[in-house]
Amino acid sequence: MNLSFRSRLSNSLGLYVVTAEFPGKSHIDVATAAIEGGALIIQYREKDTSSRKLLETAGKLRELTSKADVKLIINDRVDIALAIRADGVHLGQDDLTLEAAKNIMGYDYIIGISATNFDEALAAAKDGADYIGLGPIYPTPSKDDAAPPIGLEGLSAVAEAINIPVVAIGGITIDNVEEVVMAGADAIAVISAVAAAEDMAGAARSLNGIIKRTKMQR
Repeated sequence: MNLSFRSRLSNSLGLYVVTAEFPGKSHIDVATAAIEGGALIIQYREKDTSSRKLLETAGKLRELTSKADVKLIINDRVDIALAIRADGVHLGQDDLTLEAAKNIMGYDYIIGISATNFDEALAAAKDGADYIGLGPIYPTPSKDDAAPPIGLEGLSAVAEAINIPVVAIGGITIDNVEEVVMAGADAIAVISAVAAAEDMAGAARSLNGIIKRTKMQR
């Protein structure tokens, strides 16, 4: 496992919650409940708003996560991550390249890369990503353009082949999170499993408990 990543995140390889807006729930609401439920990493993900609004919300999330000693990752936007001094950025296959992001940000920030298959995961690890966001593991309602599910066998193959943490995402729920951890995931990223729950903090707490117990059994 990548030791520099572990040292920067300490014991943060557990529940990783990606924020989303649902009726009556803001990004701040989701992040607050997720942290209350034990989330160790928050990713701010918003595709449909202005840069100014992104910056405003990201700044509020930075205050929230700093007080809670929780890591904040910004999706896609290197400039926003730098502006609010987030802990890192998460990049998709069509976003800024890893090399370009490192040239801009330096080496003090965490940079995660999305991978939808074995080859993408290996390439990102070889290029120096700090972690892989691998998925979807299962079919997911949270992303309209999601790739075909990689499944538990695909997850296991990636986890065995690379030496950096694998953050599993996509269709993960309270009912299947244990088998995902057992398949080799270092951390579990969820969106709707927390954000769409009536009791978001309770949902995060339940997921977090299963993740911790299962990792101890591996």
